[in-house]
Amino acid sequence: MKSYEVNFDGLVGPTHNYGGLSYGNVASQSNCLQSSNPREAALQGLAKMKALMDMGFTQGVLAPQERPDIAGLRRLGFSGTDAHVIEQAARQAKPLLAASCSASSMWVANAATVSPSADTADGRVHFTAANLACKYHRSIEHPTTSRVLAAMFANSQHFAHHAALPSVAQFGDEGAANHTRLCRDYGEAGVEFFVFGRSAFDSRFPEPQKYPARQTLEASQAVARLHGLSDSAVVYGQQNPAVIDQGVFHNDVIAVGNGEVLFYHEDAFLHTERMLAELQDKLARCGGQLQPICVPRAEVSVEDAVRSYLFNSQLLSRPDGTMLLVVPEECRGNERVWRYLQELTAGAGPVREVKVFDLKQSMQNGGGPACLRLRVALNETELAAVNPGVIMTAPLYDTLTQWVDRHYRDRMSEDDLADPQLLVECRGALDELTQILKLGAVYPFQLA
Repeated sequence: MKSYEVNFDGLVGPTHNYGGLSYGNVASQSNCLQSSNPREAALQGLAKMKALMDMGFTQGVLAPQERPDIAGLRRLGFSGTDAHVIEQAARQAKPLLAASCSASSMWVANAATVSPSADTADGRVHFTAANLACKYHRSIEHPTTSRVLAAMFANSQHFAHHAALPSVAQFGDEGAANHTRLCRDYGEAGVEFFVFGRSAFDSRFPEPQKYPARQTLEASQAVARLHGLSDSAVVYGQQNPAVIDQGVFHNDVIAVGNGEVLFYHEDAFLHTERMLAELQDKLARCGGQLQPICVPRAEVSVEDAVRSYLFNSQLLSRPDGTMLLVVPEECRGNERVWRYLQELTAGAGPVREVKVFDLKQSMQNGGGPACLRLRVALNETELAAVNPGVIMTAPLYDTLTQWVDRHYRDRMSEDDLADPQLLVECRGALDELTQILKLGAVYPFQLA
């Protein structure tokens, strides 16, 4: 039976703004409080989805969240009508209002961790929504994320859904941004590679000194247990604390893997050789052969990697066995990174082509091509069981671009977040979107 890696891209929400909310994310902080363009952001993301679909890749869409998060603001003591809640928050606690308006759910690499049926004990595809406990503006996402994923992957014969882990620092879970699956074929058993930044209970593991390590070893282990993964097919690796302190807040900012290929920076991990040996050994038991591609620091520095998001790229398998690397325009704008990519694709290795996309609106807020997608490996039967409304087609692309043009503003500043009309616009847009994508009632305002 044929199997596929399907990329479900996050649709940028109507409140896309540059709030500078993510400490440790260099781009997010450096562009704080600039005006954004939500319409352009959504159209840029849709253009990437359409282009990859046109290249023959199966492509899906993952809906954004309701923002501002009025229910969350009410839990924090604001009261009255929805308009009064927004007015009070803007006057008394502007940072809370900004956090409640964040469109960060667009980066669906953080939505969940996904294990395909070939790896799990019960033979189903498993999803665990990420708690994103490190940041308030992201920690409020998982209830809606869980409902949206359940509406997309509703058939319990094929799909299993787990609630987010406890939302405490000890079980900080950032989803697929710190998880990579390596395999010979998507339909065969593979090795699931969990990358963590710190241990919550074992002081022997070093920690960064400047920025927080968001993913804990204990969270990764819990997800592996929930998904019924075999110890013989799981590898845990630790991020280098020194690169976290240089802005590598997730592993997907410094490494990306697909198939048998692991593309990573020389400074990405601790104990790299030992980790690679374990990956190779366990992948060999699955019939695979690890193909590591190490980018030397002498050619591309960590700073260059962070600024260009070289590793926050999509590594896509083509039918001829070669790989396509999807990178943001910022890679072409960095002389050292672009030179490296030209040398990489000119060689005899698996990566033979680079495609560049303009994702400036997302990049300025700290998310590149890899942040925008959640990968789900599915066999033909499972793919047929996915809600067809979320699978990208040419008609759906046209419908969604028209939907964006009708509902999205072309400018968003900090002051605009205090406009009660923004909530009305967002709810109207999302109510229509759930009908377009055939999701049913998934948002708090639809469930009230």
